[in-house]
Amino acid sequence: MPEQDAQLKVQTLAEAFAQAGAVAAGAEAAKDSAKLVELASQAPVVRLVDTILSEAVARRASDIHIEAFEREVLVRYRIDGRCYQVAKPPKSLALALSSRLKVLANLDVAESRLPQDGRLLLTVSQRQIDLRISTLPTMYGESIVLRVLDRGALDKTLGQLGTSDQMQQTIEQIIQRPHGMLLVTGPTGAGKTTTLYACLAKRNSPEVKLITTEDPVEYDVEGLVQVAINEKIELNFGRCLRAILRHDPDIIMVGEIRDQETAQVAVQAALTGHLVFSTLHTNDAPGAVTRLLDMGLEPFLVTSTVTGILAQRLVRQLCPACRAPYEPTAEELAALRLDAGQLTQPLMKPVGCEACNGIGFKGRSGLFELLVITDTLRPLILERASVDALRTQARAEGMRSLREDGIAKVVAGVTTAAEMIRETQDYE
Repeated sequence: MPEQDAQLKVQTLAEAFAQAGAVAAGAEAAKDSAKLVELASQAPVVRLVDTILSEAVARRASDIHIEAFEREVLVRYRIDGRCYQVAKPPKSLALALSSRLKVLANLDVAESRLPQDGRLLLTVSQRQIDLRISTLPTMYGESIVLRVLDRGALDKTLGQLGTSDQMQQTIEQIIQRPHGMLLVTGPTGAGKTTTLYACLAKRNSPEVKLITTEDPVEYDVEGLVQVAINEKIELNFGRCLRAILRHDPDIIMVGEIRDQETAQVAVQAALTGHLVFSTLHTNDAPGAVTRLLDMGLEPFLVTSTVTGILAQRLVRQLCPACRAPYEPTAEELAALRLDAGQLTQPLMKPVGCEACNGIGFKGRSGLFELLVITDTLRPLILERASVDALRTQARAEGMRSLREDGIAKVVAGVTTAAEMIRETQDYE
């Protein structure tokens, strides 16, 4: 399969590395900050870093990894959740690359013993790309990771994220309420923040006061008052949320409910007439209820405030330009809980073409599970019923599980059975 190669050939990078090689030959001798800044300002080094960044944006990378090893440097792009190696330059370029990136992000060029964090702006094709940079000292030099924050992700609606029409309608009904709490759950990197921003965008208007508290604030959005968490000065979610309540908000987004203090303040906000959006780390939607109870919240507070819980995962979408039909194996049909006679259309597999850089996948779609807290679920929560009992009742009321949503997307040709199984294997 194309994605097994995990290596993208980027000719422009190869040429840029060759040009920068001569400049970097004596780089190891540079010790003081003045010499490092001079090295970072050399035209071949500038051109090399610009090429790495612009190629990453052109290929829709979410992260850029530059890792120093004993004899070489690896450059990798994370595209649609998978890492792909794009270059393996000589070790002599490591110092030149790190120095240039530190200069761009206004970091301490001479400091290589401690981790550093910063941000930088890049203009590609007349649009601004925000990059968050983090350096980490390792045995053989510094490892650098840049998170590519593309504002285009904020333009997506709930429907574009992959929700069904019925689920989108239900979520929109929940977020139009004057008070209550909507929770989005899932592992790190499942797109929870993107989903909450889509909800905020739906309600963002001059008539509504919206305040967010995040760790960190990734996107600067017009119309939102955004507060960054800073644990170094003890500005945590709980403390920040209490201050936000004194600023007359209508809607509050809390980046994550991590502890009892944050949970209690968020619930109090929902009880006092505010609409609260937040995230939790649980495997599924019913599990979020027991997670809140484990944090010390009383069951009656959960039933009084939580209106909906949305669990999600991300799967890679098949490239529409090159996907091809195929005959599924018996194992794949068993995983989909189908037999060949039930398929109304052929399943699709990745092929690889110029449009998707030979990967076979292009973009990602969400798998969703929406639990609406109904009058029949509230007594179960008050009794501290098990996750299985909550799930059984929710399924009886029409809730579609993450696995079932994934199966529907496989049958529709959006993704593959292997992708769906990989992202939902911790669920069932």
